[in-house]
Amino acid sequence: MTEGLQHMSRYSAAEIEAKWQEAWDKAEIFRASRSADKPKYYVLEMFPYPSGRIHMGHVRNYTMGDVIARYKLSTGHNVLHPMGWDAFGMPAENAAMAIGGHPKDWTYSNIADMRAQMKPLGLSIDWSREFATCDPEYYGQQQALFLDMLEKGLVYRKNAVVNWDPVDMTVLANEQVENGRGWRSGALVERRELTQWFFRISDFAEDLLEALDGLDNWPAKVKLMQANWIGRSRGLQFGFSLVDAPDGHDRIEVYTTRPDTLMGASFVGISPDHPLARQLEKDNADLAAFNAECRRMGTSEEELEKAEKKGFDTGLRVRHPFDTAWELPVYIANFILMDYGTGAIFGCPAHDQRDLDFANKYGLPVASTFEPEKPEDGFKRPEDGGAAYVPPKSEKVRYVKGFAGDELQSGEAAVEAAIDFCEANGVGQGVTKYRLRDWGLSRQRYWGCPIPVIHCEACGVVPEAKENLPIRLPDDVTFDQPGNPLDRHPTWRDCTCPACGAPARRETDTMDTFVDSSWYFARFTAPHATTPTDMAEAEYWMNVDQYIGGIEHAILHLLYSRFFARAMQLTGHLPAKAIEPFDALFTQGMVTHEIYQTRDANGRPVYHLPEDVEGGKLIATGETVEIIPSAKMSKSKKNVVDPVTIIRAFGADTARWFVLSDSPPERDVEWTAAGAEAAFRHLARVHRIVTEAAASDAAPNADDEALLREMHKAIHDVTSGVESFGFNAAIARLYAFTNTLSKSQAGGDARREAARALVQLMSPMTPHLSEELWSVLGGEGLVANAAWPQADEAMLVDETVIMPIQINGKRRAEITVPKDMDKSEVEKQALATDAVRKALDGAQPKKVIVVPGRIVNVVV
Repeated sequence: MTEGLQHMSRYSAAEIEAKWQEAWDKAEIFRASRSADKPKYYVLEMFPYPSGRIHMGHVRNYTMGDVIARYKLSTGHNVLHPMGWDAFGMPAENAAMAIGGHPKDWTYSNIADMRAQMKPLGLSIDWSREFATCDPEYYGQQQALFLDMLEKGLVYRKNAVVNWDPVDMTVLANEQVENGRGWRSGALVERRELTQWFFRISDFAEDLLEALDGLDNWPAKVKLMQANWIGRSRGLQFGFSLVDAPDGHDRIEVYTTRPDTLMGASFVGISPDHPLARQLEKDNADLAAFNAECRRMGTSEEELEKAEKKGFDTGLRVRHPFDTAWELPVYIANFILMDYGTGAIFGCPAHDQRDLDFANKYGLPVASTFEPEKPEDGFKRPEDGGAAYVPPKSEKVRYVKGFAGDELQSGEAAVEAAIDFCEANGVGQGVTKYRLRDWGLSRQRYWGCPIPVIHCEACGVVPEAKENLPIRLPDDVTFDQPGNPLDRHPTWRDCTCPACGAPARRETDTMDTFVDSSWYFARFTAPHATTPTDMAEAEYWMNVDQYIGGIEHAILHLLYSRFFARAMQLTGHLPAKAIEPFDALFTQGMVTHEIYQTRDANGRPVYHLPEDVEGGKLIATGETVEIIPSAKMSKSKKNVVDPVTIIRAFGADTARWFVLSDSPPERDVEWTAAGAEAAFRHLARVHRIVTEAAASDAAPNADDEALLREMHKAIHDVTSGVESFGFNAAIARLYAFTNTLSKSQAGGDARREAARALVQLMSPMTPHLSEELWSVLGGEGLVANAAWPQADEAMLVDETVIMPIQINGKRRAEITVPKDMDKSEVEKQALATDAVRKALDGAQPKKVIVVPGRIVNVVV
């Protein structure tokens, strides 16, 4: 099938693409350097993890960035378009444990393979700036950054309850726990207390939140996700006094966003990791067992929400702040986390379903503090067996146990009234809190950036001297037993204290890999500098003008990068303008494909690769396959399409054209073999049409102007499409213009002019074919360097219009008339057409209606 397609045209993608890639490399046209003569433009796609294979998602992501980079190059910009590798992390260690060898060898081998797979795509990348985050030259500068941040107080160390992955045997950030499981291993996450390093990202919570309003060129959904994650809330912090309190625990501090429900309090709950819970477990084996069970639970909000609500009655009681005779029981509850608020809550079952479930389970009282203004038929109060009543805060309700009598007011107003009342009566303070917690960066694993500090018995924690950086990972490690190999590597672990010279030990934890990807965009501005950045280069190239990547990074990577940009500014490594590093953000959709499966003898699905299926049957056996609608490409489901195979069969330009043409770039695109073949046929057709135009010797004629008008319209529309990320719309316009050119009877000069414009407009999407056809047309130099065509505004305005003629409501003819022709003249021309004369047969029309510029209706 592919061979037949190759013979349809003289278009030989393999020959063309190799030829022009060599020409680009020789001319070094994508090598970036500072220039005072051109405006700069920095386009960056989120760099890949070197898994060993690129996939169609990579092709789509990098092609989008390449279209923008090539377009900006042709519009006179000095373009920076770099590439690197996010190369540290657990998969390399897992591979080393599974197949032997070393994570470094596995990683660098995969990088070489993926680079070889990517280069045939013809991406306009400055490969001279390439680096991997596992390069000592990169992570050594990251260590220098860490030391500067430590000096500025942006990093600190403390004991903390952490998410522990028992399979990967490392700490995970809250964001790396998905449904209570480790994002890499899938193991149920446990809670442990360890000494950890933290970045003070919470100090920047308000700034990170407020600055979202200024990110005008970010998707609204991403900004909303970040705002929700930062989670600003206004509430009351106060204390319950304990009755017969254990030593050192006179009060339980509570933070609540609904102080308006205090009069409906039923119990106080504390986290299993609360200091009071930890003290009580020392003398109570049952309580200690309960706490241990809680610590084996998942820690995500979703996991806690789904889990059965369990509590342990401590036997302690607290006094309500407004009535010392009113005592509430104190429970340890499995749904309360220590790292949000104070690790303690008061339960108001009437207005929180979780609290109501808990109260019903343990026979605790339920009392409403407010109810609907006009209860609907069938409404039941929670204390009468109804569900918890939790209306939006903006909705007005009638308070029956509030701080303002039975006044009708919104929850928002009632919260503020409650805070004012409590402050006036000496019960706590109104405070603003954030959901965002400090970023725990310690990881108990080998394949990561070593934390550059030393532990000395005499001096404590001592920063490594900068002249000793990079602190390189040792190569002679083994993975034959669980845990971090750095802990058992004495010649690396044991060292000398840089402060006093005494024997000391290195920090064996390495950094969270999200640190590596939180500043790489800045390093690309000067990848070979002997400091983290070169300020002159950073001042010139920053900010990233266009950042492109998946929506899955909307919280973690982008939030951490925004924090790092602020930290790097404070430590003198980025200019003030780079405090928000990404001026524009685009989140692309996925590439999907049908899933093909059969069933084994036990009825379990067996998945098959697309190339093993034809006509709904397995090629090898003829067995019919089940076809499951398109889903994200997945190795486990085998619904993957190898870009290398596509490039070999059809060429890189076909793959690029297809992934851009079929769907808006923010949506998913379905890969189909028929779609790829159709894309190839179109490019072969373009090759033929342009080649014929180049050889045309037709004389100028009346069709020239019409063709050139369409050319200028195409220039206008395609330019608008590219600038607005409407790549599919731009390609649809290019299809239409190609058809216009193929049908035109214009003279050779006009056809060649139109063909040159077509080739240039296609060049960001199909750069190899465009270079070839530019050469065929006699274009000067490389089309990649040619100035982008400009639309003539005068040519965008049609001088004539085509007006259909309806006779008794049915379209029978059309006339072409000057756009501003008088209605009486339009009527005369319409009545003179053969179709109208035949319908009238010598009679006068009953009515003629002329809608200027639109249509003529004739009633006979």
